[in-house]
Amino acid sequence: MIPIAKPYLTKKEAKAAYETILSGWITQGPRVAEFEQKFADYTGAKYSVAVSNCTTALHLSMIVAGVGTGDEVICPSMSYIATANSIKYVGAKPVFAEIDPTNYNLDIQDVEKRITAKTKAILLVHQIGMPADIDVFKDLAVKYNLKLIEDAACAAGSSYKGKKIGSHSELVCFSFHPRKVISTGDGGMITTSNEAYYNRLKLLRQHGMSVNDRTRHESSKLIFEDHLEVGYNYRLTDIQASVGIKQLEKLDWLIAKRRKIASRYHKAFKGIPGIQLPKEKKGFFSNYQSYSIYLKDECPQNRNEIMQKMLDAGISTRRGIMTTHRETAYKEEYAGLSLPVSEKACDRSIILPLFVPMKDDDIEKVIETFSKILKY
Repeated sequence: MIPIAKPYLTKKEAKAAYETILSGWITQGPRVAEFEQKFADYTGAKYSVAVSNCTTALHLSMIVAGVGTGDEVICPSMSYIATANSIKYVGAKPVFAEIDPTNYNLDIQDVEKRITAKTKAILLVHQIGMPADIDVFKDLAVKYNLKLIEDAACAAGSSYKGKKIGSHSELVCFSFHPRKVISTGDGGMITTSNEAYYNRLKLLRQHGMSVNDRTRHESSKLIFEDHLEVGYNYRLTDIQASVGIKQLEKLDWLIAKRRKIASRYHKAFKGIPGIQLPKEKKGFFSNYQSYSIYLKDECPQNRNEIMQKMLDAGISTRRGIMTTHRETAYKEEYAGLSLPVSEKACDRSIILPLFVPMKDDDIEKVIETFSKILKY
């Protein structure tokens, strides 16, 4: 079976984790600090704050941005459910907006239509690694005095107008889940150039503790901590961070490999009628965290039947990105909501296998099988 994805982890990551375990410092210590600094350097952000996963990164970002009970945050419904959940965690309401079907990212015009007096922020998702048009949303946020938070769960290593994702906005959240381009098993990161945000994010991830464990451990003087506000246990371990450091060293190499596979798919499928391939506009650089094909109206094949035939041939695929307003946890509250563009994109798209290392024979099998099913 050809999997849809798998992490690229080697003996270097295993050795780094092993050495960290033997060091005796396994959580919120020197490896976390090193990973944070290296990730900030890589993205061009002033600060990075490591956390337990991207969902906790989004949650803390909502808090420091001042989003709370009674507020509204505009976000796509077509995104993993954690996007909307993070808004719910702070007592605010997700307001779902339409996407642009050419890149699955938020439609700026539809977003502006949904802004009300209650709108506090826009949560902009870089879906499956394809950058959203950050500048137009920054301008919109300024126009209406809104906060802009980036959900870059899938976008580590992607770039927008020549700068890495993570350096454009005050709060950008990343994931290191195994389905992402680099992984720490699970884990997340927040980048920011706002010093006040940075200091509060560090406080909130560790129970609001005034002095962290590392500072107390390294001090030659007796220090007692205080807990300055109700915080959370959203820490990343040093074991995970040691893996993340090695993964980060490979990130650009991994993206180059992924883009070569995506290029082969582009070349093989570009002549097939009835389908839409991923598109990068000028200035937009995707890490190709996933490769999603959209079936146009004129495509005669049924999406689910295609997926079953691929599975029968030993190839895993996935449906298009979920629409949160149709999930059980949300569908009662949003029963009257219609998002036809998002719903159609969800129902008519297929994600194909893409990972490193992917054997040439497996790439060819995916190409040949998919082309044969579509009778091209």
